Amino acid sequence: MKGLETRSIVSITDKTFVRKLDVVCVESPLSLILKFKGIEHSLGLLMRTPGDDHNLIRGLLYSEGIISVGADINEILTEGDDYIVILSDHINFNPIEHARKLTMTSSCGICGKDSISNLIHMHGPTLSEDMQIDMSIIGTSLTSLQNGQELFTDTGGTHACARLDSIGNLISIGEDVGRHNAMDKLIGGALKNNLVPIREEILIVSGRASFELVQKSLRAGFPIMIALGAPSTLAVDMAMEHGMTLIGFAKENKITVFAGSNRILGQER
Repeated sequence: MKGLETRSIVSITDKTFVRKLDVVCVESPLSLILKFKGIEHSLGLLMRTPGDDHNLIRGLLYSEGIISVGADINEILTEGDDYIVILSDHINFNPIEHARKLTMTSSCGICGKDSISNLIHMHGPTLSEDMQIDMSIIGTSLTSLQNGQELFTDTGGTHACARLDSIGNLISIGEDVGRHNAMDKLIGGALKNNLVPIREEILIVSGRASFELVQKSLRAGFPIMIALGAPSTLAVDMAMEHGMTLIGFAKENKITVFAGSNRILGQER
């Protein structure tokens, strides 16, 4: 499977010392250049798990506000790990604002932003108020996420973000060593199929609900976000600002709702 490599390891217990091969998730740099009206603008390096790179790029550019629909990209040229994205001439592209030079790592997809407050008050699609869920689908949602994590099953070293339908069944999943990359892959796949903005779907993430993941999910239009881990204060503030239902510490029979409890059915208020 792409995104996996073997490495020599030593497995040690209190009774054994064994040398063998193990499967490890790949982390490698992707060089990204945007070409707009014949002029190239470098976006620097993106550390990611190879595989689904085109959707990763689509999702990243959408989340950054550089493109609004899949058709805003004319072509993606590839040579190894070097990518050149040919942007449509009609988009509103600001090289100074958008093509800032930075190196994105697998632990921080939002470093380099000038103003956090500008992101909290971001513009995104109106979230659906019609979609509601009850506790009965939480177990299904967790199982759907777990069953879809092929890279994690092999390596234990990746994050995952998944789109679920209204009863918790898996629609699609993105996996990567970086949680924000997994989200960009997920959104990029939906964008490729003209499914953004998303309306009546649930987003579930394998780790904590970080600010960057909430920002990306709001930009895509998810009304409900479920995280297995904890949210940050900025994630909660952003969810409340935009009317998203944000759930953390998800277990089969227990959740903690940090924002938007109006979308959870069957509970006494």
